[in-house]
Amino acid sequence: MPYVRTGAERLAADPALAGGDRLGLITNPTGVLPDLTPTADALLAAGLNLTALFGPEHGLRGTAQAAGAEPNAVDGRTGLPAYDTYESSGHSLIDLVASSGVDTLIFDIADVGARFYTYVWTMYDLMSAAARLRLRFVVLDRPNPLGGAVEEGPPLPGPEFASFVGRFPLPLRHGRTAGELAGLFGLDVELTVIEMHGWRREMTFAETGLPWVMPSVNMPTPDTALVYPGTGLLEGTNFSEGRGTTRPFELIGAPYLDERFAPALAALDLPGVRFREAWFTPMFHKHAATPVRGVQLHVHDPAAFRPVLTGLSILHVARTLHPDDLSWQGPELFLDRLWGSDALSRCLEAGGDPRELCPPPGRPEGSLLYA
Repeated sequence: MPYVRTGAERLAADPALAGGDRLGLITNPTGVLPDLTPTADALLAAGLNLTALFGPEHGLRGTAQAAGAEPNAVDGRTGLPAYDTYESSGHSLIDLVASSGVDTLIFDIADVGARFYTYVWTMYDLMSAAARLRLRFVVLDRPNPLGGAVEEGPPLPGPEFASFVGRFPLPLRHGRTAGELAGLFGLDVELTVIEMHGWRREMTFAETGLPWVMPSVNMPTPDTALVYPGTGLLEGTNFSEGRGTTRPFELIGAPYLDERFAPALAALDLPGVRFREAWFTPMFHKHAATPVRGVQLHVHDPAAFRPVLTGLSILHVARTLHPDDLSWQGPELFLDRLWGSDALSRCLEAGGDPRELCPPPGRPEGSLLYA
């Protein structure tokens, strides 16, 4: 089966593509070649002078849960210093990168295609630090597991809602690769994108021929990534989004839901997805050790499926059936940060239909690297 050649594989075969003398690699468990050799090992074996490693949310090894990271340490396999970048930005991140002594930063982390997934914002913040320090920045491009043919949901409307789950006006499902985003951000940094060979925008992840490595502890399969731009919104509510189960973001529910919930979702006849009533007991996170009624999403037509519309439909049905039980005013108004504005929470508060907030899906435009 033909497979996509990633930027990491191309750099390992041609070390001159990187440039620079003292290289720092921003990576996590997804940074591997098709044979599962870690990118750091492959670049060292190719003769590149890696001098530091940098880890994002969840850590360099991927051991931490959401909103967690791993501390600064020495990487046992490579012997390189490993720096934790999570929740560092501005001057603190600039100081951290400066202390590492690198002259080039290389980014090799798989994204999942949703604006509120934090890895592209780690890239954004480190690109900003590189710009201030006059360092080179290299992106080893990887596929968007949702493909690149569709964008869905509204963009971030303005800087007042910018956060680490959205710093740039991207749609919720942005339809771009990390390399395309790096160019789109327009930061004043010497940028090189080592492009993939063989990736097309309509490709499913299975069609890339690449191994799936969990980007984070609650993103176990490509199916999870497919639903995440929609059911990820439930993190900002008192729903369980399935953390603490074996099918996070595919299993969703709440203790107050009744027998009407699954049939009401099925009656909407949403494109590409079916709903099965499901009971589950999260082992941790929201409603831990409490039996929860809800649904499992079964995506039968990925090309037709609209995750953002589906997430809004779930909220609409829950608000309609259980207006006194659904809540979303959690810590730091997290639903507003996930949506990118307070429009969704205001709509729910007024009893409106949040599906009206979702513009028709479109095709990504602008500086695209792939056809």
